[in-house]
Parts: sequence; C-alpha cells; structure tokens
Amino acid sequence: MADFLYSIDLAIFYFFNHTLSAGFLDKFFSIITNVNNWYIAYIILLGILVTKGGRQGRIAAAAVILMIVVTDQLQHRIIKEIFQRIRPCNALSDVLTPLGCTGSFSFPSNHATNNFAVAVLFYRIYPNLKLPLFIAASLIALSRVYLGLHYPSDIIAGAMVGSAFGYLFSLAAIKTNRWMEGKAQS
Repeated sequence: MADFLYSIDLAIFYFFNHTLSAGFLDKFFSIITNVNNWYIAYIILLGILVTKGGRQGRIAAAAVILMIVVTDQLQHRIIKEIFQRIRPCNALSDVLTPLGCTGSFSFPSNHATNNFAVAVLFYRIYPNLKLPLFIAASLIALSRVYLGLHYPSDIIAGAMVGSAFGYLFSLAAIKTNRWMEGKAQS
C-alpha cells in the first residue's frame, strides 16, 4: 500500500515539476515561494489590522504572529526531525530545481503549514477574504512541488496541520475578542 501511495505522490510530483515546467512559471513560482518577497505585504497588512481593524484586528494580528512562531518552529524543529523525509530534489536524480535544493527535510511543508494556518485564521475572522486567502495559500504550496522542493504529500500534510492550527488560533482570537467585549460592557 505504501508503494502504491508513493507512486501516486511521484506521478503528481512529476506532473507539476516536469509536465508543467515553463520559463514563465519558473519565475512566477520562484517569486511567490520566497518569503522575503512578502515581508512588505505582511507589514502593511499587520499595520492595517492594528490601526484600522479595531480590537478584533489587534487580536488577529497578535494571534497570527504567535501562531506562525508556533507552527514554524514545531514543524522545523520537531515534526521534520521525527519524519526526516529527504526532499525530492535530493532523493530523485531528474528533479527540475530552478532555485536549487536545500539539505533540510521535506515532510511536512512549512510553507503549506504557515500559509494555510494564516488562511484559515483570517477566513474565520474575516470571511469575505476567503477566496484570496486560499488562492494565495494554494499557489504558494503548489510552488514548492513545482520547484522540486516538496512532494505533494508534504503539501497536503502541511495544509492539514496548518488548517488545524489556524482553526484553533481563530477560536482563541474570536473568544478573546468576545471576552474583551463583555469586560468593556460591564
């Protein structure tokens, strides 16, 4: 059964990494996968939450920062070390790697975890943002397979873990806001 699932994982991986390979997609996915390209957007969005979002915006900003610290460190320092799955760009000889390959472990994807955690957290607080949040999270997650850095199963696992954390942190943020509303009214 494990061999069958791995063969499906490989088939999907090669579809994204080889079949869809094109110069303009190399550039597109290389740009969106790089967290350094998002810092200005993150700072602006957090600034808007803090200055224009009221109490709920400030709570959401604090929740997302704390959540990313937790999910990123949990994945990188604990979960990846437990599974120690070698990245496809290190395990397979014919992987296309427009950005090169790192030596860190692959399972699960931190990019998928963090971006789906953020998407779920903000979707639950700001439901009107559902479409752009999940499109961005999905494209960033797919970029990792396209660029040869993760297997699809790494992405699926990361999205599941991230969604769970996003849901839990959104519950905490929503309950904190309600609790503070109650305190302000009393």
